[in-house]
Amino acid sequence: QNELAGKGVGICDELITLEVMSPDVCDLTLIDLPGIARVPVKGQPEDIGKQIKRLIMKFIVKHETINLVVVPCNTDIATTEALKMAQEVDPKGIRTVAILTKPDLIDKGTEKNVLAIVHNNVIPLRKGYIMVKCRGQQQIDDKIPLEEVAQMERDFFQNHDYFRCLLEEDKATVKSLAVKLAQDLVDHIKKSLPQLYEQIKKQLWNVKTALKECEDGPPENLEAAKEFLIKTLNRFNEQIKLLISGEPMNEMNEKHLCFQFRAEFKKWNDNLNKSKPSFSDLKQLSENYRGWELPGFSNYRLFEKILQDRVAKFKEPATHLLNTIKDIIMKQFSDVDKLNSIQLNQQEKAEQRISEQFKMENRIFTQDPIFLKILSEVKNETFSEDALPVFDKLCTYSHMLEAYYEETAQLLSTDIMKILENPDVHELLSENSDVGRRRKELRARLNRLTAAAEEISKFLID
Repeated sequence: QNELAGKGVGICDELITLEVMSPDVCDLTLIDLPGIARVPVKGQPEDIGKQIKRLIMKFIVKHETINLVVVPCNTDIATTEALKMAQEVDPKGIRTVAILTKPDLIDKGTEKNVLAIVHNNVIPLRKGYIMVKCRGQQQIDDKIPLEEVAQMERDFFQNHDYFRCLLEEDKATVKSLAVKLAQDLVDHIKKSLPQLYEQIKKQLWNVKTALKECEDGPPENLEAAKEFLIKTLNRFNEQIKLLISGEPMNEMNEKHLCFQFRAEFKKWNDNLNKSKPSFSDLKQLSENYRGWELPGFSNYRLFEKILQDRVAKFKEPATHLLNTIKDIIMKQFSDVDKLNSIQLNQQEKAEQRISEQFKMENRIFTQDPIFLKILSEVKNETFSEDALPVFDKLCTYSHMLEAYYEETAQLLSTDIMKILENPDVHELLSENSDVGRRRKELRARLNRLTAAAEEISKFLID
């Protein structure tokens, strides 16, 4: 209690739970709430009364609870604040039971007034009233056994001139209260079952929906896990084929890869068009640095340097575009770890090709025989000067890119299937711990709710 509420006389919203197990006790959950304080004592906050009322209201407002209002017999029940709070949340008195205590302390001559209250003639409650005589402090100090105290309580009512009738009506003693509460709780639960059943069905729907979002996790059985892995890889390769053909990988995703690629290439192209210098700018720049050359004739080294500087500015946007495309691809395949190594290898090739292109652009002029000689060596084919018009008229970059694109996708598909050669199935099917934990929790909750729904349905049928 000190750990929760602090040393002293403070309160907190957390419960201190005590479980009592015995064949001789009722199957009840009893929450003992603090009494309503009107004036703070030393060590209590000034608003202790408001805090206690807020705490009490937190529990009694729930329709699943039966509210027990404890009222001493020697006080005016009409002014009892606890009963007033119970009436606010339960105006019809359907789930309120009043317990009258300290019957031995009432004034002589007021017995009939107290009986009128117990008989529900003053403030009617659907569940009525019960009178009890609890142990006194002396009995607690003397450690009198509960069985003996219960007999002493019964003897008190049996020998009382006015309250003897309450024994016959089962409206007196702690034992009668326990029996009544157990029966009232059963009746209350039965009335709440239809509403509770609807709540469980709603929660079941929500849990099933959440499980669908998590998708099926890998089976624990090795053979089933292998089958799951094969299906997963085949499904991934189908996505790769769609990617190669330019089809959307997700029909529900209106902005598929091709759309995103085109948008990024358009941004890149627009940026290049805005950045390219005009002919007059180059001419003016050339004039500013013209030496002994005649007008209209530029120094080769100067002209080469000007173009090289201009071309170099385009390398960063090209590399940025490559990284953007890479991010789009990785987002589509973020759940496949194998893609990382393949992607890094292919990205390195792409960056190398981009660098090669810019290195070639640094050489402004190339003699045709040299160009054809190098091209023949690279392609292992013989090119003559008769082939030059073809290179001038037909740009082969689109075909090169298409081949490179298909090569990458096919390489990815092949490498994915190689995983099945010597698979460490459990390692390959390992997943994010948070996802697995959430799926496990949802499945456990689904089982609990399903079991609860089945049990409640039995009562509803009965």
